[in-house]
Amino acid sequence: MEKQNILDIVLKTNALLNGHFLLTSGRHSNQYFQCALILQYPEYNELICNKIADFFKDFEIDVVISPAIGGIIVGQEVARLMNIKSIFAEREDKKLVLRRGFNIEEGKKYLVCEDVVTTGGSVFEVMDIVRNYGGIVAGVGFIVDRSNNKVQFGVPQFSTLQLEVVSYPAEECPLCTENKIPVVKPGSRKVK
Repeated sequence: MEKQNILDIVLKTNALLNGHFLLTSGRHSNQYFQCALILQYPEYNELICNKIADFFKDFEIDVVISPAIGGIIVGQEVARLMNIKSIFAEREDKKLVLRRGFNIEEGKKYLVCEDVVTTGGSVFEVMDIVRNYGGIVAGVGFIVDRSNNKVQFGVPQFSTLQLEVVSYPAEECPLCTENKIPVVKPGSRKVK
């Protein structure tokens, strides 16, 4: 599956939204990737996640771990395709933590999976969780890289689609000042 085919799926499912958006990072953008609109279709989820699983097929990976909520479906499908366990971290008091009996096993190798990366904040948090409990981060796989490969995690990483989407610090956002377009927060994480 070529990157153009993935972009076609993004457009077909209306997963690329245009407007004025508040991103999880706190930045503003005129575009937002709502990957849930792609992942609701199992056939698209499998096609796209297979690219991530295929990239990491020759790596030694014991467990897939994802940040909730966006990364859970991606992580579960990548783990299914690789026939390994999948766990996730979720927010508690604005911090990603392990709950539900999930744990990191010392010395095991973890693949972090996410849906969209803009600044990489959630991925870096999950990487810290893995390392703080003695696990090894073997790589990072995600669907959309909004930074066009500017965010580097320091481990092997792979995205199925790289785009540079403009984003602004909230205080410098021209959509706020020039166009007076109301800002919308369509994602799952609450941001002030």
